[in-house]
Amino acid sequence: MSAPHAPDSGLDDFDALAATARARLVREIDRSGAWDADPRWAEVFTAVPRHLFVPYYYVAVVGGHERRWGEDPDPAARERWLRGAYADVPLATRLRDGELVSSSSQPSLMAMMLVALEVEDGHRVLEIGTGTGWNAALLARRLGDDGLVTTVDLEPEITESARRHLEAAGYRPAVVTGDGARGVPERGPYDRIIATCALTCVPRALLAQCRAGARILAPMATGLVVLTVRDAEHAEGRFLHTPAYFVPLRGGDRPDSEPAPLGGVPRRARDHELFRFLLALGRTGLDPQEAYALWDREGMPERERYGITVSGDGQWAWLDGPEGPYTWPLRG
Repeated sequence: MSAPHAPDSGLDDFDALAATARARLVREIDRSGAWDADPRWAEVFTAVPRHLFVPYYYVAVVGGHERRWGEDPDPAARERWLRGAYADVPLATRLRDGELVSSSSQPSLMAMMLVALEVEDGHRVLEIGTGTGWNAALLARRLGDDGLVTTVDLEPEITESARRHLEAAGYRPAVVTGDGARGVPERGPYDRIIATCALTCVPRALLAQCRAGARILAPMATGLVVLTVRDAEHAEGRFLHTPAYFVPLRGGDRPDSEPAPLGGVPRRARDHELFRFLLALGRTGLDPQEAYALWDREGMPERERYGITVSGDGQWAWLDGPEGPYTWPLRG
């Protein structure tokens, strides 16, 4: 990837503008409290330049999307691109037939997820969903050893561009083209696994690639679940409090299911963000009327009351505890 052109005032001014924008983003994340539990991530986000990983991105406009590009011949357009690269928002980086297939996640959400992953020195980490490569670079910077980080994505175009971005930024983690649901066993065993794409269930292959006590953090439904792995057959954990919306994991045999009819569900529930979370979490084992009865009876429960258990050949979601009384099966 060629470096973006500097504005007319020169390369020094461009670098200064990027550093200023990055510092502003770090302060904004700091104010959000995202890394209060592990302030070491502030240095990481300060050191790894996001703009090198988003040489272009798309913003929604009336009638479609507008492409912002670091190579735009207009200096004002290049400055808009740079400032946008350091906004605390997700950036659409790859579209196909108008549909989003890859993005750079919201930086403050990424920071919160990385803190929740509880990475420690010497940990071997697998990332599922390479995206732009920025998250892999952040992990490599935090661990101080590129060889401890592996990132996998199904799309060759995504992994190839991520390699270019990572090289431009000076990082060389292992970038693998493959199905994230199958993991990357030859690079394991892993102490931490983080997914940056939404799962419908926990891929069983991942547990076998983890050390005992490993931690898996993944988007599921419209939340983030954190699992502790006991062994190749068992893992369990709860959802974090925050909402999270990610592009679905691609690959494997994961057909989309038709939305279940919502007849009989009151509008106040249909439009409520926490009910939509439950509906998504229960899509394969809980019909909407059952979901509404649970949600109403239990007082519109927050995400952190829900959890996931993987045991043997089965896995299920639950409210308040894995033994019930509210449990339902998860299927991919």
